[in-house]
Amino acid sequence: MAKSSVLSSSIAKKVAMALSGLFLISFLALHFSMNLTSVFSEETFNAGSHFMGYNPLIQYVMQPILVAGVIFHFVMGFVLDFKNRAARPISYAKNNGAANASWASRNMIISGAVVLAFLGLHFYDFWFPEMVYKYVESNPEEPTRYYEELVHKFESPIRTGIYCLSFLLLSLHLWHGFNSSFQSVGFNNKYSKALHKLGYAFAIIVPFGFIFIALFHHFNH
Repeated sequence: MAKSSVLSSSIAKKVAMALSGLFLISFLALHFSMNLTSVFSEETFNAGSHFMGYNPLIQYVMQPILVAGVIFHFVMGFVLDFKNRAARPISYAKNNGAANASWASRNMIISGAVVLAFLGLHFYDFWFPEMVYKYVESNPEEPTRYYEELVHKFESPIRTGIYCLSFLLLSLHLWHGFNSSFQSVGFNNKYSKALHKLGYAFAIIVPFGFIFIALFHHFNH
């Protein structure tokens, strides 16, 4: 009974982890589509960013949910990794885990930790200044400021390089995590193969799309 309870608890944690991951993937797709407009149209990017920055539903409902989802996903990831390592009698080094699993799947905690550090940098670069601008300094609305703020962040080659490296590791994290999330929630039918291909495409297109955006603004500022 105790073993069954532990197993059920572990499965529940994995499902919760998967659902939070899928939620963050949907946000990542939205964030990418928004940032991509900055390459083609300064006005469109400013208009979209201003709407996102001052819409009450997004600011007071979706934003807190997003922050909670980020915290939950990474905390749960560390918890599950710790339990898996504690329950594993033989390490991958001795058991040659590379023979049965990819590097991405065996090192999700490493890529996840780097992505978490990147999120901290991203919050420091964009979210905190936005909060200070609106709620600490109480500045008036300025719908045309967002594009220049974005471009300014990518002037530094060091910061741009950090962003690019982080998105490379995000790609590895998504390469395994996207499909793993659907498996964890029991999605296994005739559409699974197509979904796997979609997951691999997403893991390449979105992170490398972010890299393209960063390099574009770095070399064209």
